[in-house]
This record gives sequence, structure tokens and C-alpha cells, in this order.
Amino acid sequence: MTTSSIFSQSNGQPAGFGATPSPRTGEVLAAEQRVRRNRAAQRAWLGLVLLAIFALVLVGGATRLTDSGLSITEWKPIHGVIPPMGEAEWQEELELYRQIPEYQIVNKGMSLDEFKRIYWWEWAHRFLARGVGILFAVPFVFFLVTGRVEKRLRWPLFGLLVLGGLQGAVGWWMVASGLVDRVDVSQYRLATHLTLACLIFAAIVWVMRGLAPHSADPAPSDGLRRGAGVLAGLVLVQIYLGGLVAGLDAGLASSTWPLMNGALVPPGLMEISPAWRNFFENELTVQFVHRLGGYLIFAAALWHMLAAIARGPGTTHCRRAIVLFALVTIQALIGITVILTQVPLGWALLHQGWAVIVLGFAVAHWRGFHGAYPLATSVEVRT
Repeated sequence: MTTSSIFSQSNGQPAGFGATPSPRTGEVLAAEQRVRRNRAAQRAWLGLVLLAIFALVLVGGATRLTDSGLSITEWKPIHGVIPPMGEAEWQEELELYRQIPEYQIVNKGMSLDEFKRIYWWEWAHRFLARGVGILFAVPFVFFLVTGRVEKRLRWPLFGLLVLGGLQGAVGWWMVASGLVDRVDVSQYRLATHLTLACLIFAAIVWVMRGLAPHSADPAPSDGLRRGAGVLAGLVLVQIYLGGLVAGLDAGLASSTWPLMNGALVPPGLMEISPAWRNFFENELTVQFVHRLGGYLIFAAALWHMLAAIARGPGTTHCRRAIVLFALVTIQALIGITVILTQVPLGWALLHQGWAVIVLGFAVAHWRGFHGAYPLATSVEVRT
């Protein structure tokens, strides 16, 4: 009895590709097809998870912008999926809300109908979060139990499941910050919550892209590959900065562009002591830094595109670099519109959603330089 590897590690071709067909060729091809079918099924699953996370981020943004995030004052991971079912239960929820500073200072006298409007935003956000968890966990367990998950992906996918659970805990940690001494949630915790959601989104894009077929075009240079990674990282940092802007309502600190309150560098950027707090707690400074981050990403994306055109014209890497620059440009225009129109809900949500799209494409572009996961070498047949 002997064994032989079915696939070559480098390109997924059957072992002995180009040689005289052997009696096990049919079995080899059938095994290769099974792996490809499994990958296609997992890409479809992960694609649905990405869509659900994208919706979750948008609803979360709407929850923040409508000041709805503190309307549910208890964390009930299981029972909380059921909304109030009658007048008595609604009154009970409203009474809980009346105990927190946001009601007592900002919304005192709010009617039940007004309360319901903010309650539904927060309930929808939590409901979607639970749905994302189920949408990820159940298929993952199925693929794992039935042996469809390749060995190299078992721990990464399990890690994503753990991160999803952590995200739920971070969400409650964020809400809890606004229930005692504040009338809103901590911008530190909100930015962390948003960034972790986007980190999970980016990691899923990375895995999903690795399971997909790739172009045979070689990377034009190591510098371009590294540049793509830097761009993806910058976009994630910019999303964190955007979370600070949302948490502080800092988008209203200046409603002019390209100048801020009539100056290139507006006065009042470093009014808080110690100085480092200005970058997290001074509305004007937070918006100023977010603008600088946008300029940096625009310049980096432009440089990356020009370098790709110079070093790899006509390649799929070059085409993706051009698309990425176009996405970044659109995001910059949306951001400017948000500022000039004083942060209306629709434009603000478009800005947040487009940021997630830019991040997803930037990660997919970076992953494209690394090629698809090699087909498993451990799959063997007996002869």
C-alpha cells in the first residue's frame, strides 16, 4: 500500500500534471472538484455574513445618529430578542429608561411613542447582531463537523467566532458607559466597538478572498504589495477616527471646507490639558485629525495607483489599484458633503457605509497580491 498527494501545493494542479494519465486520474479530479465545491459554498456563506455585518454597521450608525443607543438599559442576550409585546411591557421599558441621565437631562417628558422610535433602532441593532452570530456559527459548525473546512482555516475561523462574541461584550461595555454619569456613550468605547466590527469584516474578506480563484498575474513588486497592506491599515485607522467623530458629534465642530472655521489650522485645537486628550475629547481636534487622515489616504491611494500603472500596466493588480483610488475619491467627496450639509442622517450613513466598502476592497486588493490558498496537500488516495 502506498500513498500519493493529490494536489501540488503551489497551484492546485493534480500531481504529475502534464505527465501520462494514471489509473487514479479520475479519483484525483473528483477530489479536486470536492475541494472547489467546498470553497465555493464557504465563499457564499462568508459573503452572506459580510452583507449582514454591513447592514449591522449601518443600523449601528443610525442608532448613534438618532441618539437611540441608550434606549435599552439591560443586556439580555437571549430574552432580549423578544421586543415588548404589550402596553405594560412598553411602560416597563420606558420606566427603566427614565432612570438614566439621558432621559433626566436630555429627554425628560418623552412620550411613549417618542420612546418607541428610539427603542426600535437599538432593538434592531441588537437583533441584527444576534443574527450575525447565528449566521456565522451554525454554518461554521456544519462545515467543520462534515470535514469541509480545510485544516489551515479551522483556527482562523474559530478565532473570528470568538471575536464575534467579544464584539457583543464590547457593545454592552459601550452602552454601560452611558447609563450612570453620562448622557451618551463614551466615544472611546464607541470607536472601539465600530473598529472591532470592521476588523472582523476585514478578516472575513481576507479569508473569503483566499478561497476564491486568483489571477495568474504576478505581483509587480514587493513594494506594491506592502503598499496595499499599508493602505488597508490606514483605512481601518481612519474608521477608528470616524468613530471618535461620531461619538463626540464632532462633525458639527466645523461645517466649512477646505478651511475649518476660516483657517487652515483653526484655533482651539489644543485647549484641553493634558494635550493628548485633545485627540480624543476635543471636537474640533478630532474632526481636524479625521480630515488629515482622509488627505493621507487619498495621497497614498493616488501614489499606489500611479506606481501600479508604472510597474504593472494591464495587470489585475493595476486595475484593482485604479478602482481602489476611485472608491477613496468617492469617499472623500461624500465626507466633504457630510461636513458642508452639517451631518444629515442619510449622508452620514452613506459615509459610514462607503468606508466599510473601501476597507473591504482594500483588504481584497491586498489579499490579491498573495494568491489563493493552495489546494490541500494532505488529501491522499491509496493505491
